[in-house]
Amino acid sequence: MNQEAYERGMALRRKVMGDKHIAKRAASPDRFTKQQNELVTSIAWGTIWSRPGLPLKVRSLVTLGMLTALNRPDEIKGHIAGALNNGATPDEIIEVFVHAAGYCGFPASNGAVRLAVEVFREQGLLKDEG
Repeated sequence: MNQEAYERGMALRRKVMGDKHIAKRAASPDRFTKQQNELVTSIAWGTIWSRPGLPLKVRSLVTLGMLTALNRPDEIKGHIAGALNNGATPDEIIEVFVHAAGYCGFPASNGAVRLAVEVFREQGLLKDEG
């Protein structure tokens, strides 16, 4: 493992995803999960997410679109929180999911919107209207 990439990745991953996410990932005691987390931190965060070509907000929105296309709700929820941390607004996030309906289908879009509403409520960004 490239220690420099890992450290850069950990700092960025913590900034985007938050301390709670990092603590949850670090709590896995088995060596297989630990190894996977080191790879993700070093390669995805320390190498790819750290590239200068796109602002973090744009990276977050693109990531949400791709995760919607792949139908990965386990990852979408965390990256919704990350997108908010990177300055994306709830309206921008929802717009990504609405846009995805045309390319990924409504089931994927609907699921992503439901997850977004859940995160927005958890963070106090959405009050029920009625």
